[in-house]
Amino acid sequence: MAVYTHVSAELLADFLTRFDAGQLVSAKGIAEGVENSNYLVETTTDRFILTLYEKRVSGDDLPYFLSLLDHLADKGLPVPPAIKDREGRAIHELAGRPACLIRFLPGVSLSHPTAGQALAAGDAMGQMHAAVADFDGQRANSMGIGTWRPLFDRCGGSLDQIAPGLYADIALALDHVEARWPHHLPASAIHADLFPDNVLMLDERVTGLIDFYFACTDLRLYDLAIMHAAWSFDATGANYDAAIGDALVAGYSRHFPLSEAERAAFSDLAVGACVRFTLSRAWDWLNTPADALVTRKDPLAFWRRLRAYDPDLAARMRTLA
Repeated sequence: MAVYTHVSAELLADFLTRFDAGQLVSAKGIAEGVENSNYLVETTTDRFILTLYEKRVSGDDLPYFLSLLDHLADKGLPVPPAIKDREGRAIHELAGRPACLIRFLPGVSLSHPTAGQALAAGDAMGQMHAAVADFDGQRANSMGIGTWRPLFDRCGGSLDQIAPGLYADIALALDHVEARWPHHLPASAIHADLFPDNVLMLDERVTGLIDFYFACTDLRLYDLAIMHAAWSFDATGANYDAAIGDALVAGYSRHFPLSEAERAAFSDLAVGACVRFTLSRAWDWLNTPADALVTRKDPLAFWRRLRAYDPDLAARMRTLA
């Protein structure tokens, strides 16, 4: 979440008249994240999240995202579907951007999850994958493995501004992961971004799975690998917490026990997650406008995770050896 597009109180109040959602009381921009512009909106009747979709989220993809959320909500999962206006529309335009008013969910995102919370979160991902078994929607992964090399090329030598040698090291990792990617593993609709800040919890109970704007059709195990890499390290990315990682896999395995082939491929998928998020964070780090109300995320904090998944590969790299 972030704020790139500013919405005046007058414009927002007028927007709310389309809904049976009460009158505007307050609105506050949410600075966390990097993808869209988000506001916490309080009205005389309820609380909502207003999302304006920026460049990385195409308006053409919104029907897929919203249909997936509706499907999961119908299955009883704690997800935030968009609120429809009086004419039954969920997708709108506001301040020149596609926009949705989204149900607010209780709970807090975690900075330092416990093993018990990780177990519940892994279980929730397993429930989500089970729930999409009869979901017919399809969307290519806009940040899938086929997009990493073009993004790497766009970043180019500027990567060395982040860390000397990073350009050559990522090139090496790309060669490695492209050659070993397990395309044959089971695929389904996946979240593709289930970081701790996209899971809301109360104690050890998951109350919300949010921010489905990278959701797509891809390898089911890759979703777990992304989650594992996102949850199992400290903020620097240098220290791995095996108890958290093991709990995530244990929770997920209640629904989808890992096959021998999946266990063999897991580290390669996790290395892929390290490459993917290092590249997207590097691009944002190099290109985020100075006046944007947004928290940039350190690309190296994700890059360092690669050491835990493939020490031999890391030893060949200047930035990780």
